[in-house]
Amino acid sequence: MQTRKIALLAGLATLAAGILACTIDVGGPAYPDQHIPVSTEAVGEFQSAMQTAVVSGTDSGEVTLVITEPQLTSYIAYKLAQQQDPLFYNPQVFLRDGKIQIYGMARQGYFIASVAIVVTAGVDSQGQLTIELTSADFGPEPVPANLKDALTAMIQEAYTGAIGPAALGFRLESVTVANGSMTILGRTK
Repeated sequence: MQTRKIALLAGLATLAAGILACTIDVGGPAYPDQHIPVSTEAVGEFQSAMQTAVVSGTDSGEVTLVITEPQLTSYIAYKLAQQQDPLFYNPQVFLRDGKIQIYGMARQGYFIASVAIVVTAGVDSQGQLTIELTSADFGPEPVPANLKDALTAMIQEAYTGAIGPAALGFRLESVTVANGSMTILGRTK
């Protein structure tokens, strides 16, 4: 009898340890079939494209910055990796049909879920970048209250970093998102 109790307790302890050691995927939106690679080279290309746009704008008065999916995906992955408790991880950014579609994985305790966030970028009447969250799906988890602010800050930081020293005398004219890239056009004042 005593041996049975010990065996039962050992079995329950093993089961509990197994559950605690695992994460449970609770689903969420489907990830796209296409995978965008993340690399430090793409972050370097992103930074180089920003510098070229600023230099060109200083010389000609016109600023054109083209950001690709691998560059933006890598930049966001780099920024998320620097955060202690990021909203999500393993980002995949798709720039298609006027939308910035961001996919990733979110963790809440032992549960993980895929996430999908869609934002649109535009220009306000003062020539400043606007970011609008059009949808967010965190699977069965509630959408974090600070999601819009965090994403807006991250994209604004990428934009501000892109324009850099020219930001004070810069007026954005258009943002186009299509075919795997985002093109930002503007003029220095």
